[in-house]
Amino acid sequence: MENVKPRWREVLDISMPLCLSYIPIGLACGILLYAAGFSWILTTLVSLLVFSGGAQFMIASMLVANAPMHTILIMLFFLELRYALLGSSLSQYMRGTSKKFLYLFAASLNDENYAVNYLKFATDKGWTPKDALMVEHYSLLFWTGANLVGSLIGNMIKINLDIVDFALTALFLYMIVMQIKNVLTIFISLLSAVLAIIAMVLIKSTMGLVVATLLASLVGFMVEDYLVKHGHAKGFLLKKIKPKASRKVISKSGE
Repeated sequence: MENVKPRWREVLDISMPLCLSYIPIGLACGILLYAAGFSWILTTLVSLLVFSGGAQFMIASMLVANAPMHTILIMLFFLELRYALLGSSLSQYMRGTSKKFLYLFAASLNDENYAVNYLKFATDKGWTPKDALMVEHYSLLFWTGANLVGSLIGNMIKINLDIVDFALTALFLYMIVMQIKNVLTIFISLLSAVLAIIAMVLIKSTMGLVVATLLASLVGFMVEDYLVKHGHAKGFLLKKIKPKASRKVISKSGE
């Protein structure tokens, strides 16, 4: 007679590659947060409440640079705004769930567990919202644990704080490369870099980063909207560089 695994164990097995990948980056994030002045208690809290590697690296970097709190909060808002789009794409699978469930689900959503859940929803008819929530909580547990351990060992490691800026730069360069879909994306990325330099010089404050982000986003939206409305969607600027993994493509790959 076959031993049937409990559902929580099956979901854990599916989540394990993601959870294990959080350990090295989570340790590094915990160490950098400690270097930025966070105690292990604050590190644990920010891991639970923010649960975003990019955001937590940014917090550490901007605190080391003595950025004012309102600038950090504004940058966090725009950085995490993408979760509104990610969450909306999963809304079709969340029908029939309670508001309490949706609050818990939204609070522990991030890029990686979104990818796992979206793929499972698209390819596995037996995948339920409760399974998706378990994936989020498993990943949150591993991430928070790695952050906590990193914070605890941070006082045993001497860190040159210049590495914080390097780590954040490398992380965001990786995020940009992974999101390149067309020439317009490259153009807006370069434009935002130039605007950030100009704004930082003129404003002489990290608020220049916020101004540059808003301007570059506005320009990108206006250019894309103009090209689409005037029938230039297949032109040079919007010509695809990397194919999108649509739900239809994912579904076919899972058959």
